[in-house]
Amino acid sequence: MRRYSDGDLPRLAQTFASWIAEAGRCGYDHVGEVPHRIYENLRGRPVGELVQLWESGDEIVGLAINLRFGAAFDVFTAPALRGTAAEVEMLRTAYQTTARAMTAGEPYVLTDVFDCDSTRIRLLTELGFARFRTWDDVTARVLAGPVDEPVTPEGFVLRTARLADADQLARARNSAFDADWTAELYRSAVMTRPGYDPEREIVAEAPDGRIAAFTVYWLDGRNRVGHFEPVGTHRDFHRRGLARAVMLTATHRMRAAGMTTVTVNYTADNLPAAALYASLGFRREHQTLGFRRPHPDPAGG
Repeated sequence: MRRYSDGDLPRLAQTFASWIAEAGRCGYDHVGEVPHRIYENLRGRPVGELVQLWESGDEIVGLAINLRFGAAFDVFTAPALRGTAAEVEMLRTAYQTTARAMTAGEPYVLTDVFDCDSTRIRLLTELGFARFRTWDDVTARVLAGPVDEPVTPEGFVLRTARLADADQLARARNSAFDADWTAELYRSAVMTRPGYDPEREIVAEAPDGRIAAFTVYWLDGRNRVGHFEPVGTHRDFHRRGLARAVMLTATHRMRAAGMTTVTVNYTADNLPAAALYASLGFRREHQTLGFRRPHPDPAGG
């Protein structure tokens, strides 16, 4: 095991795509989720301390992303090691790393698992984790048929993002997700980090210059699957079809790039998101299930 560094991302993305090609989607989220979870979810925290790689020879065989949402971790393991003592050790290490870094008083360490991943569910149960919620709906749309053209209200402009948009992108995310981004943090923690390309962030700009809606799309060329993460609308611009417009713009671009399927995940009880994605042709393939284990020291020490 060793610490992750920014220079690892290209090889890690290739590895992740190869795991999906070998074993399928169950147990592995989209390649684009890797940089999103490392950089956007960790929000400027020291990734070298919170992201761990396991290697065998010159191959990456495991990845842990710790302290997502302040209390959760992800572990992804090479198909050949699924269900082995190596995977158990990765899970145990991620649990301990996250527990040490958590804010005092957090009662549980959290993780999630695909509903179809019986191996991971068994290992988590053996390690003392218990299911406590349904987390995300994991949905997909095949790009075989026609894709609608995006439509926006008069005066709104659909375009790609620019580095100069950092302040407006931070404000839009704060409004959409009740977050606390600043322009400098979004620029330094996301926009200038590996994996991010402003050409893949589609925004709807309002007549007054504000960013009203946004999405980032990701490409997995090996498996020909595109992915949305995140999708959001500033609360001042709800119910104007802007999230739909940015997603349709990105969908056309993904199909032009050779993608045959597009995926998006969303919190299972988010009914407006469910309605939007269903209207765009997305259908649920899986759910992710939340598991938790008590913090080893409830005081957080």
